[in-house]
Amino acid sequence: MTDSSFLPTLSQFDVERASQLIQQAYGPPAGSTSPDTLRSLQTELFEIQKKPEAWGLVIPLLNHEDQSVQFFGAHTAQVKIARDWDAFPQDHAESLRDLLISLTAHSTAIGRSKFILRKQFVALVPVHPTRWPDWIMSCVSAFSRAGSPPENIHDFLEIVAEEVWAADLVGGQKSQMHQTLLDSIPLVLQAINATLTARPESLPPKEIASSLKCLQAWIPLLRANDVTSLIQPLISLLTPTPAYTPASPTFSTAFISASDSLQEIMSKSTLADGSGSKTLTEPLLDWLDTYGSQIIATCSIPMEKVSARSSTAYASSSLHWGITPPLDACFYWLPGYYGVDEEESEMTLGFWYLFQEALRERRTMGTYFEKSAEHDEQMLIAKAVYSELVKVLRRKITFPPPGTNWAKDQVEKFQTYRRDVGDTLINAYYVLRDAMLVFYIRDLEEHLARRQEHEGWQEIEASLHCIMCIQESLDLDNTPLLARVFSPNILGRLPNTGHGRIRRTTLSTIGTYATWFSTLPILPPNSSEPNLLLNVLGTLCLQAAVALRNLCDANRKALAPHIAAFGELHAGLESIPDSEKSKVLQSIASVIQALPPDQAIPPVEGIVNPIVQKIGTALQSSTSLPDEARQMAVLQLEILSGVAKGLTRTTDEPGMYDETDPKVQAEVQKVQAPRDDLRMVKLREDIFGAIRTVVDLWSRDADVCHALSDLFKSITSLPSDITLISLPAGPLLELVCLAAQRQLTAVWLSLATILIAQLNPPPFSLTLKAGPSAEAEAVVANTLPVLLQCALGALGVPGAMEANPDIVQEFFGCMERVAQDFTHAFGNLPPGALDALVQCAITALTLQERYSLVSACTFLGTLINRSSVKEELAPLKRMLLSVHGKTLMRSILQGFAAVAPRSVVPNLIELLGTLMTRGASTEYNGGAAHWMREILFSVSGPDAKERFVKSVIGSRNLRRTRDAANQFTLVARGLEGSSFGYASVSM
Repeated sequence: MTDSSFLPTLSQFDVERASQLIQQAYGPPAGSTSPDTLRSLQTELFEIQKKPEAWGLVIPLLNHEDQSVQFFGAHTAQVKIARDWDAFPQDHAESLRDLLISLTAHSTAIGRSKFILRKQFVALVPVHPTRWPDWIMSCVSAFSRAGSPPENIHDFLEIVAEEVWAADLVGGQKSQMHQTLLDSIPLVLQAINATLTARPESLPPKEIASSLKCLQAWIPLLRANDVTSLIQPLISLLTPTPAYTPASPTFSTAFISASDSLQEIMSKSTLADGSGSKTLTEPLLDWLDTYGSQIIATCSIPMEKVSARSSTAYASSSLHWGITPPLDACFYWLPGYYGVDEEESEMTLGFWYLFQEALRERRTMGTYFEKSAEHDEQMLIAKAVYSELVKVLRRKITFPPPGTNWAKDQVEKFQTYRRDVGDTLINAYYVLRDAMLVFYIRDLEEHLARRQEHEGWQEIEASLHCIMCIQESLDLDNTPLLARVFSPNILGRLPNTGHGRIRRTTLSTIGTYATWFSTLPILPPNSSEPNLLLNVLGTLCLQAAVALRNLCDANRKALAPHIAAFGELHAGLESIPDSEKSKVLQSIASVIQALPPDQAIPPVEGIVNPIVQKIGTALQSSTSLPDEARQMAVLQLEILSGVAKGLTRTTDEPGMYDETDPKVQAEVQKVQAPRDDLRMVKLREDIFGAIRTVVDLWSRDADVCHALSDLFKSITSLPSDITLISLPAGPLLELVCLAAQRQLTAVWLSLATILIAQLNPPPFSLTLKAGPSAEAEAVVANTLPVLLQCALGALGVPGAMEANPDIVQEFFGCMERVAQDFTHAFGNLPPGALDALVQCAITALTLQERYSLVSACTFLGTLINRSSVKEELAPLKRMLLSVHGKTLMRSILQGFAAVAPRSVVPNLIELLGTLMTRGASTEYNGGAAHWMREILFSVSGPDAKERFVKSVIGSRNLRRTRDAANQFTLVARGLEGSSFGYASVSM
């Protein structure tokens, strides 16, 4: 054993005491030991490790008979090297190094447990000084001399690669360590090849596994010729022989390890880009063609999973060079249902995306280079493969016959599989195009033609599901084949009652293709031509609310001439579940919106008046039946919100954004005249009265709160989108303030932000003078003090900001909106209100919740910037910077120095740039540069302070300020020189 006299010597009592502590803390749990006692024991052990004398524990603990004590001895060596290597006497550094290598070699030779050896291996990685470049060779030589088995040497080399890659090194250290690894590649290859070139049946399985895990760790470092030399031996491990059969334990271990290694080569080596077709791709494809099916047929399920994963990786590697054999298709032919009988068929779904992408690239290359006969043949083969695929997938996603009792988790797993298959079908469509759609349509027609009364709908439902899945890949303007799907020949033969699954799929398909109907010509009510849109509407039952809503919303103009047909739908509302009425009425309202505004008055009255009346009924019964009345009110508010959404014009109509456009103004005038109709005026008054009463009664209720929020968003609009029932934002903002006074929530503050923004809609032309109207200014002037009183009172309670980050975020978001659009309102606040608001925002800069802090930063920056724009706001700016500038500067600098989370440093930097730019003048109690110097140099500190101050003060742009602040942040947080610090710095 190497000399260890230079280590501290501990008494036998101290060693035994440490061993007892380890056994009590980490040994088999004793029933009488409490968690507090365990924590106390562990803390005592950690304190022992911190002492310089702990070096003397390593050898006695490693020689102990208890494995938990041995592990702690190895762990102590690792901890001391990582933390205290620089503090160890340097004249004994090489002796300590040699001792640790000797101890590790002894452990490998006597066969200590893997978890102990791993600790000792990890400890050796950072132990080498820069004057010892061949440390890997020295360690391996020492292990070999001690008689270590090959698998232990493989494990050491694997850990070396992993630990060096994970080490937090920068600059010269990193490059030097990387060069050390490159210099050791011949040694690593020699160790791996010693195993790979031997007969696999003669080797222990664990030696093969350790060798290939070592290879996987070193693959990113290997040169192309090194990787190439390993491919054939790896393929040999996949290939069965009379002496090396799939039934043997060695084959299973070697196959899995070799498969994983080949996948690493194809994903992380120098051949990962598809190069090396002759040495990698073609040999693998030959192997797949010769042995793939045999392996799947003769091996157990775990081997099938490896084969599925491997075949995808191998085929993906070959895509740069041509068409791959359809081995993957055999996994789709596995019998039974996914999630019940097998779980392998989904493993190769990802291959078909890669296959389709490779084909697309080859077609793109064909536009630049002359297409060859080989290319055309490959495309024919590809289409044949995908044609087979879509047939197989249709079968694989077919549900079992009725009466099959699957567990809930099996059904959910199968549904997930169907969704994943849908993505693969999209890849198939990009190759097959209309031929794929024709296959599924013919399949539907044939099944419907020969279906008997007693037969199920499983195959028909599966084909319909496939058609629904590929919708996003179709060019809806140029897909006339869809007319066959929605014709009486297919859609008209599907069931309208019972058979829940096929009906749900039918409705989902209709809703998915709702926009396709808008591409059809609009037919008059009495047209002799078949109207597919009306055919679909006739198919929809009243419960198909979602499909109906999507269809009506996408085809408003086409359905408007048939508005009378919707009267029957409205008359049948009583038979519709309450939860679906909102969608149905939204569908009707979307068709009404397409009518001329003067013709829309009666139908709007017809659908809205009953809703308002039911809200009134709920309010009247609020004392006798409070819960039932509240639930009814919530339901009617949701229905009214749906109607408001339906009456709002779709945002994709061209030319309906610019209010200065004469056409837009004409449209607004068309709506304004019917809005002034006494019936509509009375209806809006009734709606607002009902809303106000609901706020009075139930504004504290969460369900009511969310229902009102959705309604306020739906029933207000920009001037160009105004409807017959749109309500002005000002009165609704006052209701929000009333509700916030009773209980402040993030919902009310979010609504206030939206309504304040609507009071000053953005101009649609840069030539227009932006700015709110006098009426809007008055509304905000009246409501802002109310919001401040509510919020500052609630957030001023100790701990309230930390406990309510959602309220903090929405509050400062609302204030930022006011600062952006109504900056004057802050100058007209009651005395002390603005000071309290700014102090609250500065306090928020010390929070640890990111979104709250970002919101406060944004508000303060906007307020300072907006108050600097106009001359009449100069007094407001002067008060802000003179009174709060220095305090704000202190909070920003403290945020850099670790008070704030690192993720918000970019926001603090932007706020610092604003403060330095807007507060540069010395009239603001000395100015920003003076505040910075006074704060930073009030206590002594590193030279980085001076560099930071000079850089920021001398900066002429935000980029230089950002660079200086980032560097100062790293220094202040102790991260300078670390790769972690530089990797996470904001750029």
